[in-house]
Amino acid sequence: MKIIQLNIWMGKIEGQLQRFFENTDADVICMQEVINSEDATLHVSRLWFETSRILKANPEFKYYKYFPNWSSRIVDGTMQMGNFVISKIPIVSTDSIFVNGEYTENVVLVQQPSNNTAVNIVRLENGITVVNHHGFWRKTPVGDEDTIRVFKKVGEVVEPLAKEGPLVMCGDLNIIHESPAFRSLDFLRDLTDENKLETTLSGVKFDGKVPCDHILVNDEIEVKDFGVIPEIVSDHLALYAEIEKK
Repeated sequence: MKIIQLNIWMGKIEGQLQRFFENTDADVICMQEVINSEDATLHVSRLWFETSRILKANPEFKYYKYFPNWSSRIVDGTMQMGNFVISKIPIVSTDSIFVNGEYTENVVLVQQPSNNTAVNIVRLENGITVVNHHGFWRKTPVGDEDTIRVFKKVGEVVEPLAKEGPLVMCGDLNIIHESPAFRSLDFLRDLTDENKLETTLSGVKFDGKVPCDHILVNDEIEVKDFGVIPEIVSDHLALYAEIEKK
């Protein structure tokens, strides 16, 4: 199974992003900063490369789940910001548990709650559990006491899942492996750290070298391959891992 991790930056680089989805050979893609709308899709799709356009780009992803963090009124309907998991493998069940804040409706766009964060859980038919998470944000990728507090909750949600069976966790976690907050996830292997990635930022928005995107696995997953996809499709780079159950 090939899984990809990507913060799509609301689909701002839409041409390259569309071709990325059209040509990918991934089985599962975990995304953050994804726009969705149920009742204003026509208007929203003109502004962002949102969920309907992602699915249209590659119809092979027949199974999917959107996890909203907040919503805002737009034109004659509503748009949402959140995380998205798409899969070629059937999805058995899903869940989402907020670890900071809560789902918020009718947000004023200039006041959006960027730190409404949840652990998204997707159980696949092949027996692998996929966790998708957009991490608590601070200006420094080392984080602070609030970062430690929130990631402790993340660990409390994910660790029992990791004891149940094969698990892979993806996310723009907004922290580097050396952050004290990351210690709450030390029960998982961090492939970003193991492979000594210098950065997971594309340079489009930020110039710094910050490996803040991660794919993590438990000890019931065998990793066949891991790497960075060099195509510029966002302000973040996409990561991939070829994995299978042991």
